[in-house]
Amino acid sequence: MSPINITTSAANRAAIAPATAPGSASGATAFKVDSPYVRYTDGAIESDYLYDTTIVSRDIETGQLRAKPTKVHYQFQTKTNVGRVGLMLVGWGGNNGSTVTAAILANKQGISWETRKGTQEPNYFGSVMMASTVKLGVDENLRDVYVPFNEVVPMAHPNDIVIGGWDINSMNIGDAMRRAQVFPVDFQRRVYDELKSLKPLPSVYYPDFIAANQEERADNVLGGTKQEHLEKLRKDIREFKQTNGLDRVIVMWTANTERYADIIAGVNDTADNLLQAIANGHAEVSPSTLFAVASILEGAPFVNGSPQNTLVPGAIELAERERSFVGGDDFKSGQTKIKSVLAEFLVNAGIKPLAITSYNHLGNNDGRNLSAPAQFRSKEISKSSVVDDMVGANNILYKKGEHPDHTIVIKYVPSVGDSKRALDEYVSEIFMGGLNTISLYNTCEDSLLASPLIIDLFMMTELMTRVTYRVKTDADAVEPQWQPFHSVLSILSYMLKAPVVAPNTPVVNALAKQRMAMENIMRAFVGLPPNNEMLLEHKAFH
Repeated sequence: MSPINITTSAANRAAIAPATAPGSASGATAFKVDSPYVRYTDGAIESDYLYDTTIVSRDIETGQLRAKPTKVHYQFQTKTNVGRVGLMLVGWGGNNGSTVTAAILANKQGISWETRKGTQEPNYFGSVMMASTVKLGVDENLRDVYVPFNEVVPMAHPNDIVIGGWDINSMNIGDAMRRAQVFPVDFQRRVYDELKSLKPLPSVYYPDFIAANQEERADNVLGGTKQEHLEKLRKDIREFKQTNGLDRVIVMWTANTERYADIIAGVNDTADNLLQAIANGHAEVSPSTLFAVASILEGAPFVNGSPQNTLVPGAIELAERERSFVGGDDFKSGQTKIKSVLAEFLVNAGIKPLAITSYNHLGNNDGRNLSAPAQFRSKEISKSSVVDDMVGANNILYKKGEHPDHTIVIKYVPSVGDSKRALDEYVSEIFMGGLNTISLYNTCEDSLLASPLIIDLFMMTELMTRVTYRVKTDADAVEPQWQPFHSVLSILSYMLKAPVVAPNTPVVNALAKQRMAMENIMRAFVGLPPNNEMLLEHKAFH
């Protein structure tokens, strides 16, 4: 076990450094592809990949649909050297930030603790990357072979992350963990001494964007103008990277839900207008948008884990211009994740959801902040859109413009703490006008579901910084240049309630499709065909 390194620079008064030396878990893969279309070099995996899709058109004369299979020749290049990577959390001292920091510390140092049921070992359960598998193929006996999701391509291991960040509250991470009341007391005792030395950097606080009940926490805030705040955040990112010898830094918002920012022509509708609005100190530039802009300008990918509209049009345009990555919105941890599974099942089964009513109450600081109407409205919007694409895909069940009634209620109940209660009712029309009602009751530890999402978002975002592609055609006179993926990382959708996508791109909320997209895109990076469940080897005579 390596010690936790403590730094005291202006960039970050403390940071958890990687526990492992060269030869760490980062970059490990479970297999090597044997194919003439895959090349392994000293620093990269290159693959040739034919992307099969179907172009649909309608015959003008007959009105009949025509489906034309097409192939697009992609080449992918994935750098295999993960390097030294860092994660800066906005809201580091909140429930999610302190929980994920403590959990990574326990995992990297192998810290176990006593519970009523005996000794508990640390793990990464709840992380799709760290605790799930994907089908690689079949063996010579036609039996399925599975590998860890994080070993399809070289990925950063969470034990190797350098963690730091900002918070409007000055409490050290050890005391913040105790305040959150997520972990049992014995666990807290075993990690506290390490965590108490970690202190968040001063953050941006604009009272108009979060609930008034958060003011008492705001004792660690930056003074000055919005332009000065932007420059300070950029400096923090640079110094964190330099001080810790990092190759890349990813910034993630896990702070309070903000109200929605108004989209105003001439203010946040274009990149240049947004930068000028910051220089002018315009009131509709939110703290989260300021962090996004700072990250973009520093070439650090930014992910928004809360429901507000951080990635305004100007921020997305700026990311595209700077060829930097952004992703969002809102960690998809419990109720919405179940909804994206159940609604897809019902609609795909030919059952018509008529009403979805969702109620939940919680007692952590997130619930307290959401008790304010403007902040609740942000959450309501992110939760409401989760069934839209599933409904829109079935014009047999739903006429144009028709949509299920969808009601969302969130209440703050301090006594339940981080143990959120979620109640859902689905009323659906079935055969011959009948009705079917499904009721669910879900109790979950909110931060223990959200923290693995932070890890997954970090791992996928970091991977995409090392991947480039080009499209080959027979008409190429010269070799096309390698280029990064689009700045808006829609590949992160599995972990997010309201996925932000590139302009004119369809939003996919169905959970199975989102996971399948991640899996098959990663397979494409190593030249493997997409997984499907045809199982023709078992259904045909051979």
